[in-house]
Amino acid sequence: MAFRVLASDPLDPAAVAAMRAAGLEVDEKTDLTPEGLANVIGEYDAIVVRSATKVRTPILDAGSRLKLVVRAGVGLDNVDVEYAEKKGIAVRNTPAASSNSVAELALGHVLSLARHIGRGTASVKNGRWEKKALKGIEIDGKTLGIVGIGRIGRALAGKAAALGMRVIAFDAYVETSPEPELVEMVPMDRLLVESDFISLHVPFDPKVGPVLGAAELGKAKDGVRIVNCARGGVVDEEALVEAMESGKVAGAALDVFSTEPPTTRSEAILGMENVSFTPHVGASTVEAQARVGAEAAQIVIDFARSNA
Repeated sequence: MAFRVLASDPLDPAAVAAMRAAGLEVDEKTDLTPEGLANVIGEYDAIVVRSATKVRTPILDAGSRLKLVVRAGVGLDNVDVEYAEKKGIAVRNTPAASSNSVAELALGHVLSLARHIGRGTASVKNGRWEKKALKGIEIDGKTLGIVGIGRIGRALAGKAAALGMRVIAFDAYVETSPEPELVEMVPMDRLLVESDFISLHVPFDPKVGPVLGAAELGKAKDGVRIVNCARGGVVDEEALVEAMESGKVAGAALDVFSTEPPTTRSEAILGMENVSFTPHVGASTVEAQARVGAEAAQIVIDFARSNA
């Protein structure tokens, strides 16, 4: 019996072609509802998802022949990993493939906040010429605090340092700097006090809650700018709005939100002027998606061969 693979979210065509060339039977069904997915998942040995498809307990229970779940991307928050592994279903992701794209977006948001690029675009389109109001700052010589010095954090550190920024970092699991010539590891409280910009690159742990909440923002340097291209919930959005309204935080850039797309709960932050937003597109580049697809396809091919 052929090893059957379901791609339930859009995947790079070359990745689908590679799996088929390896002798796998691949179906692309990218418009399934959760109910529809539950109805068909029992026909497949593996499923490849991006961020849209949620592989929760009912899906895993319905996957009577399911052996592998591959998240073509970094985060696994849309997969019930522990339950899958209890059922003997392997879960894999592609953590390295999109690191550069996310780091570039984070740097873009740093520049956008420094020079009011988002607000300037909106104001010019609306017929305003806010030349005096949009006086910015240079990032050269400023301190960037990176929370989470994994692949993305390290990539951002190199890019920021090349533009003249001083880079410091905090990571709960890393004590020694992986790039000592670029990054100084510091305690979280020191990062908050010294950073002109803070960029977050950590997963969201519901057991821990926000990494930047009211207490942390209260300790931060006056006029700090916050960038979150990690996961919604890592920053307490309500506390962030309050800090922006008080002037403690000079600007915020978000690629991710606690609820996506943002709901009425996010209206306060959506209405702020000193912001830069993107709709969770950190990994959405041509290059990253090609790498993500290729890595995901190879994971499936290797798994199928080792379990033949």
